[in-house]
Amino acid sequence: MELKLKKPIIFFDLETTGVNIATDRIVEISILKVFPNGNKESKTWLVNPVIEIPKEASDIHGITNEQVLNEPTFNELAPLVNEMIKGCDLAGFNSNRFDIPLLAEEMIRANVDFDMKGRVAIDVQVIYHKKEERTLSAAYNFYCGKSLKNAHSAEADTNATYEILKAQLDKYSDLKNDVKFLNEYSTFNKRADFAGFIMYNEDEKEMFTFGKYKGRTVAEVLKENPGYFSWIQNADFPLYTKKVLAELKENLFPKKKVNTLEDLQNKFNKKI
Repeated sequence: MELKLKKPIIFFDLETTGVNIATDRIVEISILKVFPNGNKESKTWLVNPVIEIPKEASDIHGITNEQVLNEPTFNELAPLVNEMIKGCDLAGFNSNRFDIPLLAEEMIRANVDFDMKGRVAIDVQVIYHKKEERTLSAAYNFYCGKSLKNAHSAEADTNATYEILKAQLDKYSDLKNDVKFLNEYSTFNKRADFAGFIMYNEDEKEMFTFGKYKGRTVAEVLKENPGYFSWIQNADFPLYTKKVLAELKENLFPKKKVNTLEDLQNKFNKKI
């Protein structure tokens, strides 16, 4: 079953130096862009992470330090990636918990703004786990009847994920062929940030999910302890989490406008 789309959707997969969203880096990114008319566009880049790729990571995805030595850094690729994904919904395998948060970190680090406003995300792994609870290779075999060659190659994993989602729509009659429905179905909890440090409570208010203020709303914590904001901004939290918190603070406590000399002069002129 082909996807019913109102705008393009991006299937993507990352190979990285590790699994720490805040500190690890991308070494390969593969993007498959699917348009509403069924046309597709794809691109895969090896990336120089500018930090060492641990042997443990190379053993999984097969990408070594030598291979990426002369490849572009993500800072160099960010404008191209941003241009390709701009205005698109996103999809991946375990993407809500890993790929999207890490991509956001890299984009912000490269001074390219990134957020999820105006788009949705479909995590094919969540759909799979809710239905079958297995891995990507097993999912590909189960839904598509094929063996996944070159597993942990970003390009192979990206294309397999796209095929799996289409097969899931064929298999499960209760899955609506609608990106908003699939976004809601493939999301366990509603997060304000990608990493899950700030989530929405039952009243749709942002709350902290960690530390001494776990379960408390951001608004009440920042009113009670304004220094908590500074501590998070200077601690080892993901850049996107810091961005979300800064935006929340600005909305909760907008800065008072400082009158310029021109403003004061205008006020004086109005009085006379």
